[in-house]
Amino acid sequence: MRTTFPQLLLDHAAKRPSAAAMREKEYGIWQTTTWADMLELVTHMACGLHQAGLKRHEHMVVVGANRPRLYATMLAAQALGAIPVPLYQDAVANECVFPINNAEVRFAVVEDQEQVDKMLEIREQCPQLQHVYFDDLRGLRNYDEEGLAALDELLASGQAFAKVHPQFFESEVKKAQPDDVAAMFFTSGTTGNPKGVVHTHHTLLNRADVGARFDKLGPDDEVLAYLPPAWIGQNIFSYAQWLAAGYVVNCPESAATVTIDLKEVGPTYYFAPPRVFEGLLTSVMIRMEDAGALKRKMFHYFMGVASKVGPQKMDGKSVGLVDNLLYALGNVMVYGPLRNTLGFSRVRVAYTAGEAIGPDLFSFYRSIGINLKQLYGSTETAVFVCLQPDHEARADTVGVPCEGVEIKLADNGELLVKSPGLLKEYYKNPKATAEVLTDDGWYHTSDAGFIDAHGHLKIIDRVKDVGRIKGGANDGAMFAPKYVENKLKFFSHIKEVVAFGDQRDRVCVMINIDFDAVGNWAERRNLPYAGYTDLAQKPEVYELIKECIEKVNADLAQDTLLAGSQISRFLVLHKELDADDGELTRTNKVRRGFIGDKYSVLVDALYGNKAEQFIETVVKFEDGRTGSVSATLKLADTQTFTPVKAAA
Repeated sequence: MRTTFPQLLLDHAAKRPSAAAMREKEYGIWQTTTWADMLELVTHMACGLHQAGLKRHEHMVVVGANRPRLYATMLAAQALGAIPVPLYQDAVANECVFPINNAEVRFAVVEDQEQVDKMLEIREQCPQLQHVYFDDLRGLRNYDEEGLAALDELLASGQAFAKVHPQFFESEVKKAQPDDVAAMFFTSGTTGNPKGVVHTHHTLLNRADVGARFDKLGPDDEVLAYLPPAWIGQNIFSYAQWLAAGYVVNCPESAATVTIDLKEVGPTYYFAPPRVFEGLLTSVMIRMEDAGALKRKMFHYFMGVASKVGPQKMDGKSVGLVDNLLYALGNVMVYGPLRNTLGFSRVRVAYTAGEAIGPDLFSFYRSIGINLKQLYGSTETAVFVCLQPDHEARADTVGVPCEGVEIKLADNGELLVKSPGLLKEYYKNPKATAEVLTDDGWYHTSDAGFIDAHGHLKIIDRVKDVGRIKGGANDGAMFAPKYVENKLKFFSHIKEVVAFGDQRDRVCVMINIDFDAVGNWAERRNLPYAGYTDLAQKPEVYELIKECIEKVNADLAQDTLLAGSQISRFLVLHKELDADDGELTRTNKVRRGFIGDKYSVLVDALYGNKAEQFIETVVKFEDGRTGSVSATLKLADTQTFTPVKAAA
């Protein structure tokens, strides 16, 4: 697709001006923005930013949730040849300093008072930050800071300018070329400062268009935009593909209303990382445990039918008459109501990405008639590298290379990619760019994987994370921590896992329980507890988690390649891992190395065969204050199983 984002906006507004482009829920009512409305909004925004001094090739930070006016701001910046840089709205103020200074940002457009306060807090560290515009006026009426103004003021200025210069907007749009820089996304920075990934209009729109055509997306489709726009996954699905395919993007009222809004919208196209699908399944299981005995029995019976028949039906395979009838009855009694409860009654295509999804979790959704598929990509590849065709979705692969993509494997098993969607560069970081982009156009993904006999890509883990057991009965066995972690996270009682084992004689794990799920489990057993720390250390909870681990060990014993990754010891952490404490990235990926260093005393205790260990941890609260959490943690052994030998 050789065009630009603002040009696509002009095309949609010309061809179907009265069609819905976006909807936003305010005070419980859905408000519609048509393509004509969006063009008018973007025009006035662009003229206002021009009046304020935003220049071509300049970066502009955008911080907030999915809101039509923030999307319009990004389009307006691109219309002027400027470069929007979305940042995570839940990032603490200090996390914004490096991106703003690195990109020499003078303009910031933010959603509300929380984001304004962050920008004002870091102004001394970012002296070039001159203009801060906000969308939501609540709480800001008495703020009197230089350069701080409401978006309404910017729009009023732009509207007046547009009346005098009616051709200005379109003339600016025509200056843009497909190979101009369109946006910059900062990586999560797990091993240092984040890197600015530079993308052009062509790299983003080419991949968005390929994905849209692959799944036959068009103007009749609906999506719910609820993930951070700073994450390229959300940005591609609700911004780039929105303009490429012309479907309707729906913005929920708040994070708290997402599940309600999901049911009201009934999206046809849905995207979420595995963590969201895990959370939805956990809520279902909690509700079923609270249901009456008859309803529970019916649910488990028909889920047994679904697990046997559902995936075959989704893959287009024929099933027997009896199975067909039972599944049809289950669809009326259980699967249909369940899809409706989840908000998936109209979903035609659902994707998960960001990290591997547990095979059991993947099968669960497909078994109840949801066309859940996996894709493979990254910020640097504009998301779409591999996609799973309908009827070829498997839990252990991420699909086949999509249109325009070439892949090959290096000698060390690393996946290399060549694609029209590759980043232009890492901003102001030629050394890092040279490390990932070869002279002949191949991108080093840092992922270990292989192509199976059906031409599908399998990802094992990050190359740097794939290790070996050293010593003991499993000396030399492969250790894939992410694979082990994901298998454990399928259990509704387990929220997060950190696995250790590389260059050690066995595998040990630290676990975060899911407080809601385990709390509900404890209450039904009249087990009293006083908060997360107390609940996590209950002997009954340790037995519950031990059962989950031993089920995973029994499963791993069936895999000749990963049988050595069975878990020997575990502990349940006294606090939930938190991005504010540096333990997770802003996309909720575990920072395993950081955690290993921070909790080294616990790692040593696990491998030192201790029965308990005292730990005190500094934590950061939402209001910026710090405190500490301490506890004496139990450490427990688990049963491992003899590997099953492959048949000769």
